[in-house]
Amino acid sequence: MNNPPLNPSKSITFCPALQDKFTGEDAFEQVFAMDGKIYRNFKGRKTLRFEHGGRGYFLKIHPGVGWGDILKTLSNLNIPVLSAKDEYEAIQALEKICVQTMTIAGYGFRGSNPARLQSFIITEEIADAISLEELVLDLKEQPLAPRMKRALVRKVADIARAMHQNGVNHRDFYICHFLLPKTWLAQKNRDDDPPLHVIDLHRSQVRSNISLRWLLKDLAGLHFSSMDAGLTMRDRLRFICYYENRSVREVVKHLPGFWGKVDRRAIKLYKKYQRHCG
Repeated sequence: MNNPPLNPSKSITFCPALQDKFTGEDAFEQVFAMDGKIYRNFKGRKTLRFEHGGRGYFLKIHPGVGWGDILKTLSNLNIPVLSAKDEYEAIQALEKICVQTMTIAGYGFRGSNPARLQSFIITEEIADAISLEELVLDLKEQPLAPRMKRALVRKVADIARAMHQNGVNHRDFYICHFLLPKTWLAQKNRDDDPPLHVIDLHRSQVRSNISLRWLLKDLAGLHFSSMDAGLTMRDRLRFICYYENRSVREVVKHLPGFWGKVDRRAIKLYKKYQRHCG
């Protein structure tokens, strides 16, 4: 899909497959009035699935967050999500570094006031896929072959390294945001490169360098979300080796420092999650 025109206050574009669905001067209103299966509808974002031409799509609508939410988020030393622009730019950044992600099918925004900026992004559905979180639940009944588990650990580490080395941090970096086509799982005991897709990039940031704060957040989130995945200490050490692209001997020197901070933060998140669920 081509980049949208460089209009500072309004822009809208669709892939060829959707150009006959959203037409005319009121295309923006047509998008905002879309019906479909709603997956999220909370404050500044609505997510729904719809079909057109025999294909599935996901639509995320950002109607504007308001100054109240912006100031509240900033007061908590966090970065507010104002529009679909963050996800749009993150997807483009991942495409440039050959990390599989969603395919953009539509994007638009209008307005210049940050609190009232309206925007949307449409992505093609990644059909017949399972999240790593769902896969973990299935594995309690039928464990994955060791070679396949190692391949998945390696792939997640490779993706994390590629993203962070190229200035992309996810901010919701959990295993539920990795999708794996089920066709890869159909052949047992394989160890080839799993076609993992990174999704839900609406809070992502693209920058020249990622600070320690955001590296810790991403990696601790990944560690926390995989604590019930049946990973061994050897699996976690293997992940660190792949992520740092170093040998075990070199990696062990850094375990008490940076990776110790990752571990402590992940444990804190896990305890908080348990309190919330309990």
